[in-house]
Amino acid sequence: MNQVEELYRIFIEHPVVTTDSRNCPEGSIFFALKGDTFNGNEYAVQALQKGCAFAVVDEWNSEMDEYSSQLMKVDDVLTTLQQLARHHRKVLNTPIIGITGTNGKTTTKELISAVLKMKYNVLYTQGNFNNHIGVPKTLLQLTAEHELAVVEMGANHPGEIKTLVNIVEPNYGIITNVGKAHLLGFGSFEGVIRTKGELYDFLREHGGVVFIDGNNEHLLKISDGLELVKYANNGNIIGNDPFLSIKWHDKTIHTNLIGIYNVDNVLAAATIGEYFKVDDEAICEALSEYVPSNNRSQFKKTEQNNLIVDAYNANPTSMKAALDNFSNINVPNKLAILGDMKELGSESLKEHMNIIQLLAENKIEAWLTGGEFKSAVEKCKSSESPLVADFANNVMCFNDAESIKQYITNNKPENKTILIKGSNGTRLFTLPDLL
Repeated sequence: MNQVEELYRIFIEHPVVTTDSRNCPEGSIFFALKGDTFNGNEYAVQALQKGCAFAVVDEWNSEMDEYSSQLMKVDDVLTTLQQLARHHRKVLNTPIIGITGTNGKTTTKELISAVLKMKYNVLYTQGNFNNHIGVPKTLLQLTAEHELAVVEMGANHPGEIKTLVNIVEPNYGIITNVGKAHLLGFGSFEGVIRTKGELYDFLREHGGVVFIDGNNEHLLKISDGLELVKYANNGNIIGNDPFLSIKWHDKTIHTNLIGIYNVDNVLAAATIGEYFKVDDEAICEALSEYVPSNNRSQFKKTEQNNLIVDAYNANPTSMKAALDNFSNINVPNKLAILGDMKELGSESLKEHMNIIQLLAENKIEAWLTGGEFKSAVEKCKSSESPLVADFANNVMCFNDAESIKQYITNNKPENKTILIKGSNGTRLFTLPDLL
């Protein structure tokens, strides 16, 4: 019996895992992960004392000797966690839908899960725990009662999706879209497409089914040899002021989502529900009742303003989509509070200048925050376009979210519709309570 099989026998008796020594449920297994600023091995004994039944470590110290019967030493704790998750997934053989994409994957995952839950017992990724640690932890929550699973997979460098799909081994897959994000890690837009396409590669090799946006040329180009179930936005939108309403078959779905860009996410969920034989009425009910959270396309009404909070993440593709939608919403007194788009490498200045140009062309009042935007504004002040140059010379710039908070103290906007969007690191998600 190898170590993974031995550990699996322990996991069957103690089917809860933790990687945080501050959270040690009674009878759980602690995996002593290491990072740049922490070493879980140093807390393994503490985890056992707090209630964990077992701990997996890849370093040993004298303090552990007393607890040797409750410890397993492996070559690498993270690899072991991933191998255990894959083994558990293979044992249960639950049908799994794998989901990735540049934008919208978390919202789409939530919508798909809401639809499928109308008929099935579904396990799905919580929040955005979609990386090399979150994915195996999700899989280890599978039980024999689950009839389907929806597992989200994220990536910021080449090969990462390949690693994750080899753990998840999905039967079905969906790439929501491909766009300009994490260019610092991927190197180029083509690198983004190749990495996201690693989900298709796995499904092609193993005979899986792919749900695909039939209007997305980038995805269609890499879909040869796959069994495809297509969906597409062909004039489905019937309302967007500010909530999205769409026509699906002969039914109208009134969502709680902000943004035309969400129509593909809604159609993907409806199509997947239909594929898995969820009743049409139930699909519409699930999509109509879903309310977004986690600062993703959320609508918030305060005493002074209406807010569109999309401050979880930002890249050139999602920023442009948000601004296009914002410019098309038929409301007066618009204000866009935008934060830097991170991880764009050598493309950063150009992409931030493109956003400034878009703001200028659509005559949207804006507050811009962060060093990337400040550099782009300075460059745009000498633009050959008088429209862009004038905008750059008059736009308000801030160093960070704290600077905006200080400004709001004496200059709170009133009676405005405000779009708040930026990468998570800009912390613009801390602004809504002040607006």
